[in-house]
Amino acid sequence: MTATEKIIVLDFGAQYAHLIARRVRELSVYSELVPYNVTTAEILKIKPTGIILSGGPSSVYDEGAPKCDPKIFELGIPVLGICYGLQLMVSMLGGEVVRAKKREYGKAELKIDDNKSLFNGFGRSTVTWMSHGDAPVKLPRDFVTIAHTENSGHAAVRDASSKLFGVQFHPEVSHTPQGKEILRNFLYNVCKCNGTWTMESFVDKSINKIREMVGNEKVLCALSGGIDSSTTAVLVHKAIGNNLSCVFVDHGLLRKGEAEQVVNAFENLGIKIIPVNAKEAFLKALDGVEDPEKKREIVGEEFIRAFTDFSREHGPFQWLAQGTLYPDVIESAGTSGPASKIKTHHNVAGLPPWMEFKLLEPLRELYKDEVRKLASLIGVPREIIERHPFPGPGLAVRVIGAVTKEKIDICRSASAIVEEELKKANLHDKVWQAFAIVGDDKAVGVLGDERKYGYVVTIRVVESVDAMTADWARIPNEILEKMSNRITNEVPGVTWVTYAISSKPPATIEPQ
Repeated sequence: MTATEKIIVLDFGAQYAHLIARRVRELSVYSELVPYNVTTAEILKIKPTGIILSGGPSSVYDEGAPKCDPKIFELGIPVLGICYGLQLMVSMLGGEVVRAKKREYGKAELKIDDNKSLFNGFGRSTVTWMSHGDAPVKLPRDFVTIAHTENSGHAAVRDASSKLFGVQFHPEVSHTPQGKEILRNFLYNVCKCNGTWTMESFVDKSINKIREMVGNEKVLCALSGGIDSSTTAVLVHKAIGNNLSCVFVDHGLLRKGEAEQVVNAFENLGIKIIPVNAKEAFLKALDGVEDPEKKREIVGEEFIRAFTDFSREHGPFQWLAQGTLYPDVIESAGTSGPASKIKTHHNVAGLPPWMEFKLLEPLRELYKDEVRKLASLIGVPREIIERHPFPGPGLAVRVIGAVTKEKIDICRSASAIVEEELKKANLHDKVWQAFAIVGDDKAVGVLGDERKYGYVVTIRVVESVDAMTADWARIPNEILEKMSNRITNEVPGVTWVTYAISSKPPATIEPQ
């Protein structure tokens, strides 16, 4: 989708790069991540309203440190450098950056020297979040300091004539209470944005784009029943009506009762949905496979095989619609900063090269929280919106080690118990995701006065906004106790239950 105004965020490997992009979108301006080494020619094609340089783990004086095209600063497009972005701007334009005598990390009082531009409407000081070991000691020509802290003499700088700005702190994090206002000032006072990015505008533009792309051709939607594919289905249906057919593939790796729930929900919407039983094919292809990346590739390929067989029998269908999101693309392909691939998403890098369909991915530019807003707007059933996210490869990536029917059954039953107990405690809708994991580890237990050697099940419950970062949920002990008791009593083959307390990062939400 082409937005009338757009902010690009050059990603230098920052932990918070995605957060910058999301904060800008929250301020009603479209933004996207691009690689730090994007060329000036490519930027001119994008026609951004403004550019933000993210933070990053490198030092600008290190050999091989990531650097942007220096011509970026000559385009006349407003630029805001954040932390490493500030240091890079200063260094590339003739200033000097050195290792700071005292590293700044955590909250710091920012004393404002200039209440214009970035700090319009601010008082004499504000609280900011610092995380840096380097600092500018000499500014480039025509730059001035507009704010400082006790340890950073140039905590915010500007060259008003060139529309270049830099801040040593992180305005995108919640620990900088007025950070959003700083970004707002950059977007609206400096870049002169109008705030045209809304879900209402996204719906109208997406429907028109889908109609333009598809024409009178037929679309097959890969419907899993999760919020991403369901929102895709409803959006595409609004655009092309009966030229859409939704195929729900039961791969034998679903949650308890999921197939029935999905079919019922879409029948009530009046959208054509065709269930396909492919359990045998998926489980046969996964038999004995342990490597998580291989599992994802197999699942991706089997999905396309199922859709291709369906198209040849009931089609032809020229397009395959998927609920691919922006984080899926970033995690699978590493399309922005100098980061390694985190995991292959079955619907992105897991697609086989022999696929015959053209891809239709109307949510490809959205984050998960934006999809939830969109879903409410276009009438996706509430029971689907409120369902917890579920991976496309299903329970295959919640079973660690080789996929077996026994482990899948354990994972499915234990996960159902986790969700049931959270619902009883009115906590289900307050957490992002909750499920059970089972691997090959076993432990001795005593069931009915008899020694048993059974599987260890791990409960995973996390809180998040968009799945890019997540924290483990502090579930009351009495609820965890109920989950544990039910799992060991009701799920055959389980003797121990544990609770995962790793956040993302360093962990991922799903175990594989």
